[in-house]
This record gives sequence, structure tokens and C-alpha cells, in this order.
Amino acid sequence: MNNLPPLAERMRPASLDDYAGQKHLVGKGAVLRKAIESGALPSMIFWGPPGVGKTTLAYIISQSLFRPFFSLSAINSGVKDVREVIEKATLLKEQGDVLPVLFIDEIHRFSKSQQDSLLGAVERGIVTLIGATTENPSFEVISALLSRCQVYILKPLEEQDLLDLLNKAMKEDIVLSKRDIIIKEHEALLRLSGGDARKLLNIFELLVSAIDAKKIVLTNDVVLEHVQQNMALYDKAGEQHYDIISAFIKSMRGSDPNGAVYWLARMIAGGEDPLFIARRMLILASEDIGNANPNALLLAQSCFNAVQVIGMPESQLILSQTCIYLATSAKSNSATTAIGTAMSLVRENGDLPVPLHLRNAPTKLMKNIGYGKNYKYAHSYEGNFAELDFLPEQIAGTKIYEPGNNAREAESKERLKKLWGSRYNY
Repeated sequence: MNNLPPLAERMRPASLDDYAGQKHLVGKGAVLRKAIESGALPSMIFWGPPGVGKTTLAYIISQSLFRPFFSLSAINSGVKDVREVIEKATLLKEQGDVLPVLFIDEIHRFSKSQQDSLLGAVERGIVTLIGATTENPSFEVISALLSRCQVYILKPLEEQDLLDLLNKAMKEDIVLSKRDIIIKEHEALLRLSGGDARKLLNIFELLVSAIDAKKIVLTNDVVLEHVQQNMALYDKAGEQHYDIISAFIKSMRGSDPNGAVYWLARMIAGGEDPLFIARRMLILASEDIGNANPNALLLAQSCFNAVQVIGMPESQLILSQTCIYLATSAKSNSATTAIGTAMSLVRENGDLPVPLHLRNAPTKLMKNIGYGKNYKYAHSYEGNFAELDFLPEQIAGTKIYEPGNNAREAESKERLKKLWGSRYNY
């Protein structure tokens, strides 16, 4: 078995009829199938979770239309690689050959300049671009490129799709068809795969090769026992993904830079999208640090922007610096609590009217009925403050923001006491 490709590769479908799932796109009469059959193929983006067949579908399309297939991965390709492929495609066009398909896996990891380098070739019809992404292309693909592509959403595979793949592998695969395999229980297999067909087949192959018996009977317990012993501990698409990002966030919230950097390294080593990590730190900067250290949000935003521009592996330095800063920063969840309290007031009280003194009065009629009356312009008063209630009458005097227990917000608390005595005197 060692000399053969992995099971997932051996079972890769070669035609649309063999392709599992995505009937809304490639089933009889579906929109993408019609485009393929007509030969009028637009450039497109496949958006969907891992293991649902984005790469396979791109290859099937190229083969169905007898087009050359060029493939790049955004993880290890740059502008130079893109230009080399475009040069080859240009030569094919000049020779009168058919339009090639350029497939770019994880296109969301391309920087703006890398995506820009594709525009000309797509516009001039030198290539038909098929990009694959697990992230929302509206946020991760530049608008100029996105506007020239159709976006097709690939759905997670259904339970029956996955079971059909296993049954087909047991019947048709050159190795598995020679083994006596019975799947007595399938729940653990499907749960561990997380709907990822490639991962399901890899797990299945691992199990079969690990069990030295003439007859292999797979139960949930057998699957869990063998998989836990043999599989890597980080899976960016499955349960470990959520456990490790949780440990990462809780380490920073708990002011432990050691734990934070360790879990960061686990995610980087596991191939996690660095923008996902940076995005979570951006959220934490407001949720758990907030006004205890407003600079945390600025650094987290800078980190996100830098990671977007630079890419890996250099971005791991920026991620490390930022996570250490966030972990060692003073903490406050007062902004989180304040918006939670305010949202509760909105839900409980509905759309309370804006007090007349706070309303805009652009017309004479509005002024005559009291809009803007008794409003006090803060800058006209000593200390740039005039006592005035800014909440609807029904909840006037409610304290929504509670300053956190930290040095910076302690200053805010003292100022609020001085200005709003009754509301902030304890």
C-alpha cells in the first residue's frame, strides 16, 4: 500500500456522474452543469468548507471540456508563479489552442498584488480562472477580480454522500476491495471526518491498514481507539480546531503569554489560516481588553493588515508579537458588558422615542413642536459639560457602562463621578 497514492486520491472521481454531492450545481439541469455542457464557461470562485470537492470539480470541468489544466496553491505560489502560468497560457492562445483553466487553491491567501496579477489574463480571456476558498470571497477576494467571476457555493456533504463514498471505496479500490470490511457503526467515522470527504477516506485507510485481521469490523469504539492513537492532534476543520482556538483565546484572556504562544504555534504548525488567527485577536482586543488599553485594538488591527499583505511564514512573527502584547495587557470586558446591557434594554423596551431635546430640527415646523428645545451644547459650558439626560424618558438615569477595575478606566470612573455624581457614586 505504501507505493500507492492515498485512498482519497485513488478514489478521486473523473466525471460529473461520479462526483459526490453538490447536486444544486452539477446535478441534471443545474446551473453549473449547464454552463459546462454549453462550453461557455465563466471564470468562477468555489466557496465551501474543506473536503467537499472544490479541486476535483475544477479538474473535472477542465477534462470535460478538453482544456489544459494549470494548478497553483496560494500557500506556496507567488506573483512569479502566476506570471509563468499566464505566459504558458498566452503561448497556447497564440498557437490557436483551447483556453486553459487556471485553478488556484485557497485563493483567499493571495495578497492584493498577487490577485491583481490575475486580472489582465482573466479580462483578455487568456485563462478561465477557477479559485477555491473556504473563506467568504466578499471579504477575501479583491472586488475587481470578484466582479469578473461567478461565485458558486459548495455545501457540506450529506451523510448519505459520505457513506456512498465508503461503500464505493470498499467495492472498487484496488486495496480495499481485497479486504473483508464491515462497517457496523458509522457515527464516529462521520463525526471525525467533519463532512470532509478527503479526511473521511484518509481515516478509513488508516483504520484498515492498522487493523491486522482477516475480517475487519468497524464500530464506534474501534474507530475512536485507533484514530486517537494515530492521527495528528490538530485539524483545522474539525473539533480540535475549535478546542485549540478556544485555548488560545482563553490563554490571552487569562494573561498567560506562554500558553498563548504555545497554542499559536500549534495552529501555525497545523496549517491554520493566519488571517483567522489575526481576526480572533482583533475581536479579543475589544472583548477582553477594551478601554483598559485602547492601543491593543490598534495593534491587533495593524497585525491583521500586515498578515494580509505579507503572508506566511513571516507573518508568524507578527502574530507572535501581537498575541504576547494582548496576553500581557491589562484586561477589561466593560465594553462587552455595556453593549450587552444596552441590547437587553432595546429588546425589553422596544423602539423608545428619541427625547425631543435630542432630535434634529431642520424645518421651522419641527422647531415649533419642540424638536431640539432645551438641548444644551456641551462646549458652551464650563468643562465642556452640561448635565442632560441622553436616554429615552422611560429608561432615563440608567447606568449602562460600568468602568473596569484597571488603571486607565479608574481615571474614567473618577471623571464620570465628577460629572454624573448620582449615577456613578457608589
